Amino acid sequence: MRSVALRYFNAAGADFEGEIGECHEPETHLVPLVLGAALGQRPRIDIYGTDYPTPDGTAIRDYVHVHDLAIAHLCALERLRAGGASIAVNLGTGSGRSVREVIAAAEAISGRKVPAQAAPRRPGDPPALVADPSLAAESLGWRASHSDLDTIIRTSLAWHTRHSSGLTRTSWAGHQR
Repeated sequence: MRSVALRYFNAAGADFEGEIGECHEPETHLVPLVLGAALGQRPRIDIYGTDYPTPDGTAIRDYVHVHDLAIAHLCALERLRAGGASIAVNLGTGSGRSVREVIAAAEAISGRKVPAQAAPRRPGDPPALVADPSLAAESLGWRASHSDLDTIIRTSLAWHTRHSSGLTRTSWAGHQR
């Protein structure tokens, strides 16, 4: 049996029509947490570590839009259909964004302040974690093309704004589509 293992980095964003997005309890992903704070659905975002050896002191991660991940799945199926050998590839952009950059993008796009507070580092969190997507490009012909931070924030914000009206945090868990 042949397979293609797709190793996602930080999946983020929502579909472009605003129908499918991310919401679960407990929420642990940075983009929905930041947007929840911007929209007043949570009191603040905690920044776990502000003393990393990175340009702004916060952790850097590689965010990949869910639309790009869907395209990667199609590319993987095409590889298998064409008889390609099993392979494991990283899906990311090859560059990272810091926690403070995500917060700044959310503020710029939403026009709202994101309340944030510094918190201690979480044990085991590396300063930076960024994909090397070169094998995905070489073997699948895949490159992230919708994974810029503005697109991720814009699509996530549209989904959260559209689907948060009248919902409490506890009722959100069953509101995924």
